[in-house]
Amino acid sequence: MRYCFLLPRVYLLLSVDWWLERLTSCSRILVRGLVQGVGFRPFVYRLAVSLGARGFVRNISGSSVEIWVEGIDAGLFVEELHRKKPWAVIINNVDVESVECRGYSSFFIEKSAETYHGPSMIPPDIAICDDCLREIEDTRDRRYRYPFNSCVKCGPRYSMMYSPLYDRENTSMRDFPLCSNCLSEYRDPANERRFHAQGISCPACGPRLWLTDEKGEALDTEDPIRTAAQLVREGYIVAVKGIGGFHIAADPFSDDVVLRLRERKRRPRKPFAVMAFNIEWANKLGVIDSEARELLLSPQRPIVLVPKRSGVMSEHVAPGLRHVGLFLPYSGIHYLLLKELGASIMTSGNPHGEAMVISNHEAITKLRGIADYFLLHNREIVNRVDDSVLRRTLDTYTFLRRGRGYAPMWLELRFKLRRKAVAVGADLQSAGAVGFDDKVILTQFIGDVDEPSNYSDLIKYIEFLASNYKLDIGEAVIVADRHPRYISRVAAQKLSEKHGSVIAEVQHHHAHLASVLAEIEGEDASAVGIAIDGIGYGDNGEIWGGEVMEFSFTGYRRTGSLWPIKLTGGDRDVVYPARVAYSLMLDCMGDEALDKALLIGLDKALPGGILELEVINRMRRAGRYIQASSMGRALDAASVVLGFSATRTYEGEPAMILEENSKEGGVRLEAEIRDSMVDVPSLLCELVDGLLRGLDKGELAYAYQYALGRALGQLADSYDYKYVVVSGGAAVNSIIVKGIRDALKDKKVVLPRYSPPGDGGIAVGQAIIGSLSME
Repeated sequence: MRYCFLLPRVYLLLSVDWWLERLTSCSRILVRGLVQGVGFRPFVYRLAVSLGARGFVRNISGSSVEIWVEGIDAGLFVEELHRKKPWAVIINNVDVESVECRGYSSFFIEKSAETYHGPSMIPPDIAICDDCLREIEDTRDRRYRYPFNSCVKCGPRYSMMYSPLYDRENTSMRDFPLCSNCLSEYRDPANERRFHAQGISCPACGPRLWLTDEKGEALDTEDPIRTAAQLVREGYIVAVKGIGGFHIAADPFSDDVVLRLRERKRRPRKPFAVMAFNIEWANKLGVIDSEARELLLSPQRPIVLVPKRSGVMSEHVAPGLRHVGLFLPYSGIHYLLLKELGASIMTSGNPHGEAMVISNHEAITKLRGIADYFLLHNREIVNRVDDSVLRRTLDTYTFLRRGRGYAPMWLELRFKLRRKAVAVGADLQSAGAVGFDDKVILTQFIGDVDEPSNYSDLIKYIEFLASNYKLDIGEAVIVADRHPRYISRVAAQKLSEKHGSVIAEVQHHHAHLASVLAEIEGEDASAVGIAIDGIGYGDNGEIWGGEVMEFSFTGYRRTGSLWPIKLTGGDRDVVYPARVAYSLMLDCMGDEALDKALLIGLDKALPGGILELEVINRMRRAGRYIQASSMGRALDAASVVLGFSATRTYEGEPAMILEENSKEGGVRLEAEIRDSMVDVPSLLCELVDGLLRGLDKGELAYAYQYALGRALGQLADSYDYKYVVVSGGAAVNSIIVKGIRDALKDKKVVLPRYSPPGDGGIAVGQAIIGSLSME
């Protein structure tokens, strides 16, 4: 039966014209973001074919993908792009323009032109996806228990790349030619997961895994992963080669094992990260809120600091801390290993103070004596990438370390740099950066550059970025910290001599603040900022670290600070914070300081006891000290006064333990402001008096940190800006940041979103300041 609908003539004509217009419309769509190396082009191909579009998709410069669409409405296409995109794809911007039709008869993937040299976002390593996990669990699948399984949506990227164009021949997978089955999948447009997937393999053609003893002798085992898991259960320590480097796996539930690992790694108290098999296991070990859950399950799979559940793991995993770093398996190797174990310490595989090892030979040589066994594979790790670490600061999660899954960081500015720039960062927990056009690219976390392997990595990855982004270092300004004794300055000098570049010096805290301002404002922006950390070279030759500044990208003015602390022992003051506490007590108590120091046990926190306290007093009277307006030292002093931490065995330990043992209550302390400086000595003496009166230590700790933050906030609030930028290593301290926020009447606190607030993000600010300040 046929139906005939009579429609008004005008409406019928309009309808035909409307459809003809869309059937013959042609559009050029530019998609920017993380869209290269994450399966975006195959996805676009399948989407276009399903919608009946004609045209092509290809990678172009500027971290972009170009899509030419004919025969369908571009609006519908873009809507479907956003709705159905693969999980690792990040779309920052979509531009659509109408173009003259070319009359394509089909849709296809076009290779990037050979002349293509534009910058593209280097894809980070992506956690193994659920589809690949299902395959390695399926006894009928040819990839059953295959630990290197991957597809277009997941798997290693940056850690195995020689150049930023993510094609197999540019990665360490070029050593493993595809077998006929994998090649068939690669060429099949109907294969949604492996069509044009560059990193795929199978047991017939891919990398292989084996287990050795500490001498490097291979063990005779059919399943190296199951055997390795059994060894961990038996109390042995196993080095595991992963994606961006080696981990050390050990039983987190055994005091004996954890203490043995600490002894072997010469790591007395620094917390270990723990990998859990799945989110259910993570919930057994820590308290997982919705945001932490989202991060743990994300394609980046970072380590997330969460409140630990008491009595579950050995207390020696994270001694003195209420939080523990948890993460989930992000490769087939980790997944299969953790399926057997449920949970395992999974800490960086490195000798004390050195970089994480990445080669099999290096592992056997350097980790012998730490690990009893080695789980190895034969895929080369090209780029060393440590795990990323995030923690909650008030109502948001902040990077402590930006590495695997998030590196390299690509920051698009709201302005163009005046000159290409190469930034070498600072010395501790550092990273480097390159800047060009409207972009700054931050390397992965490098570490302390006074260690030779980290120093070499700093230069290696700066030159890697410069080479891949066609940045002539000879034309760039090389930017270094102003501190005259920083090792990173030696790296700057080496790059300058090699490439003939000019060097610019940037003040440490100015760079911290500029790194944050660059995330939210344009070239002409100015703001008031609070920079809080342990050390930075000040304009007056003193140590700064608790600064209030009015600043822009090209200049700054120090308008306030913490009261300078008299330091008499150099690095010894950092290791033994009782020296700092006693110096502060001398400032506000005078002759009474010694008696009160003995009452609270400061002498017992020093190797030299009371004699060392007396020496500190004599050195101060003789003028043999340096001054430091350092938040780090102010926090360390409170930590030792309250009995939380007598010595520092890792960076930030006393301050971390102080925050961890804090609790909000009825205790209130007030920090006075004199001559635009926060009176730290008087505040510490209030803390001592409160302790001697028997007030709760946790409440005193909270009140002290809050008072410091509030006083700095009051100093910043007197300037007419719409927000206060906060950065530096102590900017992750929730109590201090809350104090700052509460002191502001109508200003917003802005913390870094993309880079770590500590020295791991300082190179971003260095690059921008150096570029814009050079004529």
